[in-house]
Amino acid sequence: MPQNLTNTALVITSIANDTHPILRQYAAEAKNRDLLFIIIGDSKSPPKFNLLGCTYYSLSAQLDLAFPLAKQLPIKHYGRKNLGYLLAIEAGKKIIIETDDDNIPLNSFWQPRSRSIATKKIDYQGWVNAYHYFTDKVIWPRGFALEELKIIPPQTAKELKPIICPIQQGLADENPDVDAIYRLTMPLPIDFDPAAPNIALGQGAICPFNSQNTTWFEEAFPLLYLPSYCSFRMTDIWRSYIAQRIAWTCEWPIAFHTSTVRQERNAHNLMGDFSDEIVGYVNNFQIMKKLNELTLAAGEKNIPNNMRQCYQEMIGLGVIGEQELALLELWLAHFS
Repeated sequence: MPQNLTNTALVITSIANDTHPILRQYAAEAKNRDLLFIIIGDSKSPPKFNLLGCTYYSLSAQLDLAFPLAKQLPIKHYGRKNLGYLLAIEAGKKIIIETDDDNIPLNSFWQPRSRSIATKKIDYQGWVNAYHYFTDKVIWPRGFALEELKIIPPQTAKELKPIICPIQQGLADENPDVDAIYRLTMPLPIDFDPAAPNIALGQGAICPFNSQNTTWFEEAFPLLYLPSYCSFRMTDIWRSYIAQRIAWTCEWPIAFHTSTVRQERNAHNLMGDFSDEIVGYVNNFQIMKKLNELTLAAGEKNIPNNMRQCYQEMIGLGVIGEQELALLELWLAHFS
């Protein structure tokens, strides 16, 4: 019998139709587990969508939502996924899993999630290439500071210990989430070691994480916010910088675990991706340096104000537009 996931929501954005095989797989598995599966469409989504096991929101349905954010989020932007998070929260879910429509779930994807996860902790001040601990091949995650690629990764703790990690990044086999420089110069596919132990990055240990196979627990929900007024290729990466920086104020390590999905990547223009990522290649190191220098208040109650500070810093650096602040306030209103 499949294990029940009643307290969990799965959120995906997609412009595919209801015959898409991966969406159909997610829907069937979600129905069997009583898991709330939300698909957020956009302007290119099909006019009709009927898939048992999922709740689909077309653009028009989104605009009818009571959330003020729904009418203010840009159209044709990944940031509309924020509405999926709010719908899951409104439904009372305590865990949100997010992925994309080109990630095929492995059996392990459907295991119940726990905020306490057995990990080998990494206590280190600086950039840590988390992918290093899951393969002996040369690889780095999208959003990693290029200046730090040659840094020797630090040692993990020797023993696995249960650690509370309200944000957990799962990897993806075959076509992992790497940047355009990697895709243009290095061989793929790559599969990660399924037996590699989980790792947890402690305070000061920096590694970007994405929105492609990520689990969020209730206390971290405010940090789900995806910015809209920035490069499309940077929205989830810069979210992860801010989330990680604020997680340190709550003493939350960020967990990474081996793959629970296999990616059959949707068609991309690699030079287009490269162009969209240039702002990251040039600024990622400096962005995290500036976020690290901020004086943020400790504790969960201060997450909203800490987010405001971080976004103000990003706007000051010129990498996120000032229009973001209005959207952020509409988002934070749900957590006041």
